[in-house]
Parts: sequence; C-alpha cells; structure tokens
Amino acid sequence: MKNSNSLSQSHKILFLNTLAFTICFACWTLNGVLVTFLVDNGIFKWSVVQVGWLLGIPILTGSIMRLPIGILTDKFGGKYVFSILLLLCSIPLFLLPLADSFFMFALLSFFFGMVGTSFAVGIGFTSIWYPKEWQGRALGIFGMGNAGAAITTFIAPSLLNHFSVEDPQNGWKLLPVIYGAALVIIGIVFLIFAKNKKIENQTKTVTQMLHSLKSARVWRFGAYYFLVFGCFVAYSQWLLPNFMNVYQTSLVMGGLFATMFSLPSGVIRAFGGYLSDKFGARKVMYWVLSSSVVLSALLMVPKMDITTTGPGVMATKKGTVTAISDTNVKIGEKDFLIAQKVEKPIESSIFPIRTSWQQVVVSQNQEVKKKELVAKGITHIRFDANMWVYLVLVILIGISWGIGKAAVYKHIPEYFPTEVGVVGGMVGMIGGLGGFFGPIIFGYLLTATGVWSSSWIFVLLFSAICLIWMHYTVTKIMNEKQPDLSKVMERQSSRK
Repeated sequence: MKNSNSLSQSHKILFLNTLAFTICFACWTLNGVLVTFLVDNGIFKWSVVQVGWLLGIPILTGSIMRLPIGILTDKFGGKYVFSILLLLCSIPLFLLPLADSFFMFALLSFFFGMVGTSFAVGIGFTSIWYPKEWQGRALGIFGMGNAGAAITTFIAPSLLNHFSVEDPQNGWKLLPVIYGAALVIIGIVFLIFAKNKKIENQTKTVTQMLHSLKSARVWRFGAYYFLVFGCFVAYSQWLLPNFMNVYQTSLVMGGLFATMFSLPSGVIRAFGGYLSDKFGARKVMYWVLSSSVVLSALLMVPKMDITTTGPGVMATKKGTVTAISDTNVKIGEKDFLIAQKVEKPIESSIFPIRTSWQQVVVSQNQEVKKKELVAKGITHIRFDANMWVYLVLVILIGISWGIGKAAVYKHIPEYFPTEVGVVGGMVGMIGGLGGFFGPIIFGYLLTATGVWSSSWIFVLLFSAICLIWMHYTVTKIMNEKQPDLSKVMERQSSRK
C-alpha cells in the first residue's frame, strides 16, 4: 500500500513537472514567432543580424545556466528552485511590452530565456521520485514538454493577428503578458501542490559535485545530446527557410512542415523512455545513431540539375573524316554511331533522371589519329529531391532523435545516481548550445557551399562520430571487464 501511495505521489510530481516544463518551453521559443511578427509588420526596424541575436539569446541563456540550476536542484530540491524560477522569469515577460529598443528587448530576452533551465530542474526533480526501473519512462514523459515549442508555433501567430486587429502598433504587447501570467499561475500551483524532495545526506560541496564532470562519459553523453536535442532545436528553426527556398513553399505551409518535424519528436520522447527501460538505453542509442547516419545520408543529396562530361566516341584507327550526319561520323569506310539528345518530358520523380548524348567535335576531311575523340559525351542529371519524400525523411529523423533524447537521459541516473542534477544540467547545457550554434554552423556551411543540404552532411559526420565513439567505448569496456565473455561471444558468432 505504501509503495502504491509513493508511486501515486511520484506521478503527481511528474504531472506538475511536465506541465511546468511545457509552459516554460513554450515561453523559451516565444521570440521565434514574436520577433518575426514585429519585423514583418514594421513595428521594429531590426536588421537580419539583430533578429538572429534575438532568436538566439533566450536559447543561449537557457543552455549555459542549466548547470548551475542543476546544482541548486540537487542541493535544495526541485520544489523551491522550480517555483522561484517560474515566478522570476515572469517579470521580464511582463516588462517586454515596455521595450522600445533592441538593447532592452535583448536584455529582457536574456532574462526570460532562463525558463530554458527548467529542463535541468525537472530532470533532477523527476528522477529522485522514481525507482531505477521507472527512470526511462518518467524522464521520457517529462521530456514531452518539448512539445511546448509546437504550442507557441500553433497558437502565438493567431493570437498576435487577433490582438493586432484593433491596435496594429501595440496589440502584440498582450502576448508576453499572457505568457508571463501563465508562468505565475504555474509557479503558484507548483508551490502549493508539489512536495519537496532532495538527495538524502547531500553534504557535498559544489566543488565535489562538479568533480563528476571530469568523467569522459559525461562529455560523451553531451555529444549524443548535442545531436539528438541540439540539432532538433536547430532544425526547428532551420527547416522553415529550407522549405521556402528549396521547394518554394509559402510561409504558412513551411511553418506547418517544420511543426510536423518538431511535434512528433517531442511527443515520442515518452515512448523512447519506455524502450530504454525495456531494452536498455545503450541498445536504443545504437538504433538511434545508426538511423541518424542512414537518414542524414539520404537527406544530404541535394535538389540538383547537373550537366557533366559523359561517355564519348573515339576513333579506333587513323583516317580521314569522309561524312558527318546527326546520327553518325564516317572515317574512311568505318561508321561511328552518335547518340542523339532525347528530350524527356519534365515530371516529378523520386529517383534521379539521367540523360546522355554525344556531340561531334571533328570536321569534314579532317585527319583523325587512332584513339582521337570523335564526339564528346554529355550527361545531364536532374534530381527533384521530391518534397514529400524529403518531408517523410525529416519526420523520421525527428522521431529518431526524440527517442534518443529519452535514451541519453536514461543513462544519467544509472551512472550518476547522486549527481543527476549536475550531470543532467551539463549534458542539457551541451545540447542547448547545439540549438544555439546549430543554425550558425548551418548558415556558414550554406554560404561556403551554396547547397541547402550541406547541413545534413554535418549531421551525417557528427552522427557517425557519436556512433563510432560509442561502439569503441562499449567494446573497450567489454574487453577490459569481461575478456573471457567477449572471447566466448566472438567464438560463438564465428560458428554461426
């Protein structure tokens, strides 16, 4: 009975944590919609660089502050840290309507970006309430709060349009006030209904708590999270201009496609937790990293229209060109067939379409040597990179990353049971920095190559590095700790 009651209390805390995190994540991504609206409607005359900073500042704050907030959670318990965070972050949102310059908007964005640290609080506070066999599911369900980004994408544009009907210049100011009020309400609810709990006999100093960060394992988990969370956040912003530029979609349709990527990835995180509990986080990460390699390899093939050198016609013996027509060249008494260009109707195709033909490069009565080129080959390759195939692949890699987000955090309480907040905060910080730096890296790659799919080449390489690093570590541990067992496994596999 006691166990049932304690699990019921745990579920209550999980519900409050997930609700609070969802609202926080919605606030964290507010600038993506709000700043775009303000610039598009001419309310603020910010440059592209300034807009980029306003989109990135909350993501950066919410990332770099995860580690100290994680330490506070381990030290004092999640109830008070979460409540104070929610209430304090509402203040800059209430002040946002008063912002009349880029500096003021950036400063307030810096402070309300602290809501992004709610992830580090929730991870530590959720983990402590659940036994080992429940960790994956509980942390996966909590992580579904990522879907808060989709709430902002869906609701905020409609609210901004509605508020701006009567007052086009100042109507937008209601939105941050509503978001601030939501944080206050959830903060008070959390303070009243949540029960505090922290790691028993937690007497470690901050220096001792930070000692676990020397472990290479923490940085390996951070690399995984840079991929599955950082790239997820980066593509949530990057896919909209990608679809608009490559496939000429409208703003609304591009936004819908970007939401189709981010929403399933957030929601499926709970399923990733279940899989991690059932099959083990390591096995799930093998699947996630492998699928990320395969899917990014398919996505990196760009939409293209290439004309290149193809197979030509060469003289088999020396002689004089005696006749030239569209279909052949005669050298002495020997005819050489010339392939003609066949105009194929333009149609959408899933696979690349190749057309080859030849163009005569010799003239009448010309003396030709053996193996001299008679007609050069031309090959034309057209690849539409079908939009619907691309969208399906994007959704699949998003789902894979969503499962991976839960698997990464299943590892942490197993390896660092008394430092979940610290290690979870550090791993979360690295992942969050991926969300900040991802679009910057993608932008540089696009500028350098001129190809939109260059970002997927980066993902392919990074996924491969993570997979190789993980496999190397697992193999090394197997050989060090159980050399006899690994030899037996090798002998058995060789017999099969």
